[in-house]
Amino acid sequence: MNLENYLKNIIAEFQKMKSLAEKAMVQVSDEQFFHLIDENANSIAVIVKHIAGNQHSRWSDFLTTDGEKKSRHRDNEFLILETDTRASLIDYWESGWKILFDSLDSLTVNDLDTIIKIRNEDHFVFEAVNRQLTHYSYHIGEIVLLAKHLCGDKWRTLSIAKGQSQKFNK
Repeated sequence: MNLENYLKNIIAEFQKMKSLAEKAMVQVSDEQFFHLIDENANSIAVIVKHIAGNQHSRWSDFLTTDGEKKSRHRDNEFLILETDTRASLIDYWESGWKILFDSLDSLTVNDLDTIIKIRNEDHFVFEAVNRQLTHYSYHIGEIVLLAKHLCGDKWRTLSIAKGQSQKFNK
């Protein structure tokens, strides 16, 4: 396996995840962005805030400090404050992704078997990267599902529409 290809691929996969979420989010109104489908659910806004909070913690000083920063207040990521606007949360989202991509761009093949800490637990760099891709994919799936639900008939599919596979494959 060419490890340089792994690094290129993982960056491309994170880019796809970010794009997928953004294509879903652009379809919802501000009201829908903050809407809770039930009292135990998270809104798209909360999920955005959580992903960004995780990115700021995990990817800042990625190789040199524990991925769970003492400055992180994870529980607050699940609260929408009066100061949390769609614009401010999208700015936070963008800054989180910038930190992630800057960190990934700085990695070399030699870094992949370096041990780093997340919550004081050892991870090889490649394990930590895969862990975050899986985590973000999970939450981005939630964003897409919520957006699709909230948009109803106005939803524009992000992949091949139902019943269109044969047409797409031609």
